[in-house]
Amino acid sequence: MSEVGTFGSSPWYRSLNGAQWKALVASNLGWTFDGFEVFALILTVGVALHQLLDPSQYPFIPAYAGAIIAITVFGWGLGGLLGGVLADYLGRKRSMTLTILAYSLLTGVSALSWDWVSFAVFRFLVGLAIGSEWATGASIMAELWPANARGKGGAFLQSGFPIGSILASGVWLAIGTSGPDAWRYMYLIGVLPALIVFWIRRNIPESSRWEESNRRRRAAYDRRRQGAALHGEDAALVRFTLVDVFAEPAVRLRLFLTFVMSLSVTIGYWGVSTFVPSYVGSVAAAAGLPAQRYAALVGLVQNLGALLGFSCFGFLADAFGRKPTTMLFYLMCLILTPIIYLWVKDIHVLLFAFAVYGFFIQGCFSWTPIWLPELFPTRMRATAAGFIFNAPRLISAIAPLIAGTLIVSLFYILGLIAVPFLPETKGKPLPEADTLSPAHGAEHR
Repeated sequence: MSEVGTFGSSPWYRSLNGAQWKALVASNLGWTFDGFEVFALILTVGVALHQLLDPSQYPFIPAYAGAIIAITVFGWGLGGLLGGVLADYLGRKRSMTLTILAYSLLTGVSALSWDWVSFAVFRFLVGLAIGSEWATGASIMAELWPANARGKGGAFLQSGFPIGSILASGVWLAIGTSGPDAWRYMYLIGVLPALIVFWIRRNIPESSRWEESNRRRRAAYDRRRQGAALHGEDAALVRFTLVDVFAEPAVRLRLFLTFVMSLSVTIGYWGVSTFVPSYVGSVAAAAGLPAQRYAALVGLVQNLGALLGFSCFGFLADAFGRKPTTMLFYLMCLILTPIIYLWVKDIHVLLFAFAVYGFFIQGCFSWTPIWLPELFPTRMRATAAGFIFNAPRLISAIAPLIAGTLIVSLFYILGLIAVPFLPETKGKPLPEADTLSPAHGAEHR
């Protein structure tokens, strides 16, 4: 069946059915709530620690806060690895419902913390669940959406994270002054995403690609139990997926290249963006302006820029291809970092510059839900995507330590080097079976 062109006689959105739009809503909401949970922690951790620590420990609150955020991010990275595996074995729909339910309930439990240790443990568990959701959403979007619109779908999914951050800011603005327990109310509100689980169960179909892959996996297991010698795809299907992604040279090469790309953009983002509020606040203070106000304002404009960046990446990727779009965003990140931090001094120009910066430095992440699922077979798709998207988080903790020298911006060069060695997948069916050749057969409509 031929694909409907983006600029053909029928608009791209007319090639989508109701189930595909609902899959986008579910995936986007899942990532939106992830963004809410992460930014809620950033907003409230200081206030929470004032209640959970002894007054004699207050001078060390920044250290405790940094430790809790690091523990959460570590849980996020580990959960991302586990979540991809679960999605490949349990199914996309079931994994999505389980992870959304888990991080919603665990966020509510965080409101019951009685000391900083219990708070850290609960946030680690929340991080595990948050990390598990992304690979599931990226996989089901790629498997349900048609090739001509797959880039836009992945970008719309990714745009949920800044939406969640903006929502968290708005909620905290509304309830942050309600008393010493305001941070607990923030986490209780985080229970609400559990309600969409019931909607997902009724409205989102399971990926037929995963169902077929799972049928073949079960058949291969049956043949092995009967004593048959397994070869080719059958041997691959019975391998544990985290082992499978390293087993074949062609897959291993793609895994390495995309890991380098993911590591470069993750270190670049965390290493440079960590200090954006304090940097803009210092520039405002030097101009005699309220530092806290401008520090908050830059977060807003950067997230708004990110929203546009995520969406535009998808349209560009579907129009011009994954390779040129990804290289453009990496190149702009490399160029903009020294310009913003070394040359722009006027506070108003700086705010505009950080909106543009957010467009590229956060929008750059859109290649992950768009390109990654198109590079790996269904049997390991979520595992590979989860590994590549989340494992760099376990390494990127070093980024803020070297951010002062702007060395981290040079990490984008690694991404620029890796991109040309990957295949262009624009408009092509997803790879299947035991090869990386495009599958034959119709795409989902």
